Amino acid sequence: MSFRVGWHNLLERLDELPEGATFRTPLSNDRFQITGVQEHRVIIRFTDNGESRPLQQDQFETLYRRVSDSTGGFDLDRLPPDADPYPTVLSLHPRFEVNDDRGVIIETEEPTTSLLLDEGAPPDPDPDERTEPDLDVYADALLLVDALERHEVTALEAVETGVLIDLYTLLSDVQRNADDLRKEIADTLLDRLHHDRPVSGSYGSVQRTARTNRSLKDDDKVLDTLEAAGIDRDRVVSVDRGKVDDALEVTDVAESDVYETEETEYVRKAEVDEDRKETRLQGLKDQLAASDADDADQLRDEVEELESRIEELTEFKSGQSYHTRSRSDR
Repeated sequence: MSFRVGWHNLLERLDELPEGATFRTPLSNDRFQITGVQEHRVIIRFTDNGESRPLQQDQFETLYRRVSDSTGGFDLDRLPPDADPYPTVLSLHPRFEVNDDRGVIIETEEPTTSLLLDEGAPPDPDPDERTEPDLDVYADALLLVDALERHEVTALEAVETGVLIDLYTLLSDVQRNADDLRKEIADTLLDRLHHDRPVSGSYGSVQRTARTNRSLKDDDKVLDTLEAAGIDRDRVVSVDRGKVDDALEVTDVAESDVYETEETEYVRKAEVDEDRKETRLQGLKDQLAASDADDADQLRDEVEELESRIEELTEFKSGQSYHTRSRSDR
């Protein structure tokens, strides 16, 4: 194998390294990371002092030939000053390995290991990177904003009946799912909050409070206690609606004789076409995934607008994006 072929194989291995991968030098055990991979050099940075250093291609070629010409491996003690990182980087090639016990770097056909200490923690999430949560409230909110943007709703009298029905259905679903999610979040927050100590987020603050719920004890016990205190039981006895309803069922007394009635009309959701919702929602997702850069940016802006418009309903911030990461210094 020529050095030119081996060098490009090594560069390919370096390009595949995870961000933050940490290595050690075989003699001084100094820790370093590879911060740049270029055609004629590799740039490293020592983690202890932050010093950056380029490792030149011609120095790798010299080490490569000395290792290839040796019979039992090249003695690491023969390295020139400041050359300690070279065998570590070269050992990333599948044909070279550092043998700490013998203090040599060898060329071998067997599977090899490198001086990789840590593959590196995944990078901190980009605050601008958005992901799509698997939540009903998010899906319904996305559909709701889509409907609001496609129809003029500032003058409801001019909106078609079918559109109003769709809006009412989506608003109802968003409210229900938002209430369910808000309750789950509140239950989780209870374990993290202390009384009388508000905790702030980006958009507001919450505080743990206590509420006292009262329920009367047995009727006879309550009446006897109050009567003993000089309170006439007639002053605290009231008509029980449940008992009145039971009485109406076994008598000829009309409901209007004991109830003041007033009839009001309202709209309620009868059913939801989940298949239609899912089809439209998938269409929005596919549109975002297939859009070119300009369209994708516009759709992302629309999703961000979604959050601000429904924040008071959902109290939940979410979104979706497609993100490509590029490695620096390449």
